[in-house]
This record gives sequence, structure tokens and C-alpha cells, in this order.
Amino acid sequence: MSNVKLSAEQPSASPSLFGSLKQKLPKDTGIFIVMVGIALIFEIIGWYVRGQSFLANPNRLVLIVLQVAIIGIIAVGVTQVIITTGIDLSSGSVIALAAVVAASLAQTSDSLSPMFPSLVNMPAVIPIGAGIVVGLLCGLMNGFLITKTGIPPFIATLGMMVSARGLAQYYTQGNPISFLSDGFTAIGQGAMPVIIFLVVAFVFHIALKHTRYGKYVYAIGGNMTSARVSGINVNKYLVIVYTIAGGLAGLAGVVLAARVSSGQSSMGMAYELDAIAAAVIGGSSLMGGVGRITGTLIGAVILGLIKSGFTFIGVDAYIQDIIKGMIIVAAVSIDMYRNRSKR
Repeated sequence: MSNVKLSAEQPSASPSLFGSLKQKLPKDTGIFIVMVGIALIFEIIGWYVRGQSFLANPNRLVLIVLQVAIIGIIAVGVTQVIITTGIDLSSGSVIALAAVVAASLAQTSDSLSPMFPSLVNMPAVIPIGAGIVVGLLCGLMNGFLITKTGIPPFIATLGMMVSARGLAQYYTQGNPISFLSDGFTAIGQGAMPVIIFLVVAFVFHIALKHTRYGKYVYAIGGNMTSARVSGINVNKYLVIVYTIAGGLAGLAGVVLAARVSSGQSSMGMAYELDAIAAAVIGGSSLMGGVGRITGTLIGAVILGLIKSGFTFIGVDAYIQDIIKGMIIVAAVSIDMYRNRSKR
């Protein structure tokens, strides 16, 4: 009996070396190691299956980075939505609507049948701004529906997903919009999409980590009722979050249209799923209150690596979709397990 009492009164053991090291490392170290591991796995498989290096081809690496840039821009907005325990299924459709609106205002006089003959050869800032405004309006509508009517985010953004795609198809009558001005397409060429993505990621990383906006967003996701009681205008910040997500989807649509020199109503198909996957893989919790832009950035790179790696080793595109779905389910399952273990 005395032995039991004595052992109970003994001080707890000091943290292990591994535990201390884990506390000192950046929070995204684990997911970064996963990213490096995936790249190395494809490198090994590439030499074994094709006798070629996966990482040594600069063209392939450039393609991965460009793919990541478009998805990443959307994922930055989606991450903020997820932190508030919300979801945004409309991003892909908003991309299409913003792309076709921007492209219709960026046509040159070389176009055989411009949508607006009197508005050809306009300064690039006008179509770029128009595309972003379209995204902001879609996001504002999402936020308004969620906060003012009480519609769940899943249903509100699902409705916007269908409506925005339909508007894009009606606006173009199913026809692509081409012959875009050089000033407009310049933002989609070379390293510009990557630069835009990194600037967006940096701005919102700072906003979430060091501003009142970020503090309130995490508070809303952690406990919405407590946030209301503490005086936070929850509805106001939810509208802001969804408007930002819509604006970033609009920006992504503009960049995508500039990159391919065309606006099409079919653009952005399933991009919202990739954005959600990037955020969740990067550590954002669907339970809310948890998420980082740096983790989302790494999650987007992981998705790019997986897609390019499977293409490199010759995996069928349909099989790739199946595996991507499994990865999303696994990431959400890990998140759910992590949340249960904290209770």
C-alpha cells in the first residue's frame, strides 16, 4: 500500500527526446515529410517501371507547380471556410463563371464574333477585375444565404455550384471564348500563376495568424456559441469568409482563362473537391477551428505530386480518381480519429 502511495507521489517522468523535438518542430513538419516521402516513392517507382527519373524532368515539375497554383488559390479560401466549420462546393463553378465573364471582356478585334463588339481591346485590368467581382458576388450570396436564412453551408454552396455553372453555360451558349488580349493572358503565362498563388497564400497566412480577422475566424470555428457570447459578430465574419472564398475562386478563374487563352463554361470541373482535399490533407479539420495556410499549400503540392506521379507511371485516369477519393476519405477519417482522441 505504501509502495503505491509512494509511486503516486513521484513526479512525472520528463518528456522524451522525441516528444521535446516534436514540440520544437514547425507544426507542418509531419505533412511536409509525407510530401517528400511521396515524391521519393514515385522517383523509385519511376526508375523501376520506366527506367526514368520522376523528379529530374523540369517540364514535369513546372507542370506540377502550375496545377498546384490554380487549385491552391481556391484552397486558400476554402481553408478559411473549413476553419469556420463550413464547406464550399461552389468553387469550381464560380471559376467557370468568372473565366467566361473575364474572357468576354478581354477579346481583341481579331475575334470573328466578339460577344461585345464595342468593348474589344479593353485594358486588362477591366476583365481581371470583372472576373474577381463575379467571384466576390457569388461568395457574398453564399454567405448571405447561410447567415440570413439558416441554410446549411452544404446546401447553399451546392445551389451556387449548380446555378453558377448554368449561368456560365447560358452566358456562352456552350461556346468557348477565344482571341484574348496579350495584356490579359500575361497573368497566366510563365511563373505568374505561381507568384499570384504565393502572394495570396502569404497574405492570408498573415491575416489568419496575426490579425483580429484570423482570431475571430478560429474562434467561430472553435465554438460558434461562445464566439457569439463573447461579442463577435459571427454572421458578419461568416459573410466575409465566404465572400473571400468566392473572390479567390474568381481570381483562379481569371488566371485559368489567361493561362489557356480561352474562357469555357466547362472549366473548373471538380476543382472544389481538390481544394477541399488540399485543405484537409494539409491539416484543416472539418470539425472547425483548425487549419493553416502553410499546411494547405503542402496539401496542394501533395495532390499535384500524386496526379503527376500516377500519370508518369502509367496509371489509368479513372483509377487515379478512385485513388484520389480514397485519399480524401483517409484524410477525413484521420481527422475524425484525431478529434475523438482529444475528447
